[in-house]
Amino acid sequence: MKVKLPRALAKQMLDHAQGAAEVEVCGLLGGRGKQITSVYPVPNAADDPTRFFLMEPRAQIDAMRAMRNVGETLFGIYHSHPSAPAHPSRHDLEQTAYPGVLYVIISLANAKPTMEGYYLEGGTYKMVTIIG
Repeated sequence: MKVKLPRALAKQMLDHAQGAAEVEVCGLLGGRGKQITSVYPVPNAADDPTRFFLMEPRAQIDAMRAMRNVGETLFGIYHSHPSAPAHPSRHDLEQTAYPGVLYVIISLANAKPTMEGYYLEGGTYKMVTIIG
């Protein structure tokens, strides 16, 4: 399976991750139909943001409302791994709250950041090819 992520949106997500490289950043991806159209950064409210992410509830609700106001739906969720690969962690799999949406993970573990996409469901994942 392939998902198109426009370069400008990929850059926005990467800039968000690199701007706070010591913690996991997170956000939502808005879409129309089968296209990703917007990025909505959401503050990380996790107790240990260096290892986990938890979207700040009020900001997440605000992002979902903003999507609805412009005719978008939730296409995906993104977050970063400051020092781990761009693969779902056990915690990521356990905390999957929106089955059927795209999960994008940005890894800053190496000199060149990587970005991978997945569909997570029932404790398993399927990799998705992200094209620009």
